[in-house]
Amino acid sequence: MTNPEYPITLRVNGVNHDVLVGAGDTLLDVLRERLHIYSCRETCGIGVCGSCTVRLNGRAVSSCLTMAFTCSAAEVDTAEGGSAGRVQQAFLDHQAFQCSFCTPGFVMSVAAMLDEPADRRDADAALSGHLCRCCSYQQIRAAVQELLES
Repeated sequence: MTNPEYPITLRVNGVNHDVLVGAGDTLLDVLRERLHIYSCRETCGIGVCGSCTVRLNGRAVSSCLTMAFTCSAAEVDTAEGGSAGRVQQAFLDHQAFQCSFCTPGFVMSVAAMLDEPADRRDADAALSGHLCRCCSYQQIRAAVQELLES
């Protein structure tokens, strides 16, 4: 017996996608396996590393914990979408990457933080829940600080 699939429409990086999702499919599964969007990556699978972070209706979420069927008609932004270009440029300017595996997740969290009202901007909160094994934290913090000051 196969698991039933359900049709949903996701708006990913400004483009609508009609996809079939199973009850156990995560947003990460759909983005990577069906839509071939590879910037969101699975590392821990339990929402503590930040590598799978995307913006869902403007808020940073762990796509490995977000069930795909709950995202019907949602707006999903990933690092490929270009909506975080200013953040990506700051990361480049400060060489806030090494292997770059975790970088897209950091970028999407920082972009979501910058969209919040100025009094809610908190670099520590935006960076919490992200792990960088290459230890580029000083460069990442410098990039975020520049963005907060601009």
